[in-house]
Amino acid sequence: MKGSYLFLAEGFEETEALSTLDVLRRGGLKVSTVSINDNAEVKGSHSIRVIADLTWSAFKAEGDFSGASSSDVLIFPGGMPGTKNLAADSALIEIMKAHYNAGGTVAAICAAPGLVASQLDDIKGKTVTCFDGFEEYLENRGAVYTKKPAVADGNLITARGAGCSIDFGLAILGHILGTEAVEKVRKGLQIAD
Repeated sequence: MKGSYLFLAEGFEETEALSTLDVLRRGGLKVSTVSINDNAEVKGSHSIRVIADLTWSAFKAEGDFSGASSSDVLIFPGGMPGTKNLAADSALIEIMKAHYNAGGTVAAICAAPGLVASQLDDIKGKTVTCFDGFEEYLENRGAVYTKKPAVADGNLITARGAGCSIDFGLAILGHILGTEAVEKVRKGLQIAD
């Protein structure tokens, strides 16, 4: 799959989705938001309504599922019940697995590393983080849990929660575009060293 996509399910965590998206677009990365159903309007866990760039049907129609590189990223915000809705969507999980297995990057924050990314075929030995209480899903699959705000380990990027959304976005941006893009965004956001 070519490109970067951020998936929105009913009950997604707004800060994790929108702050991450903002950081990535500030950095010059083209990211499309995708509703995992055929209604473009998706309500977050705090009742904020967002209009996704693509519905599920539109995403599948434009998607090239034949290959991916590490600069192609599938992004999964947390939030409840949004993360459970993402994790329960078997078609989405199969696309994520195929993308990752082809060398594409998966990025997940909050509960999504535990409930969504833990379903990847091979995360054994990967260093990961997540919202407190979801680490067992990752550790049971052989991942190494750390309590850092955001962690990039090869083509898997994870973060702890809403307060780490900027770090998460910067980790994804750095993975794709490098440190110069990260520093430019950090400066624009007035983030202290």
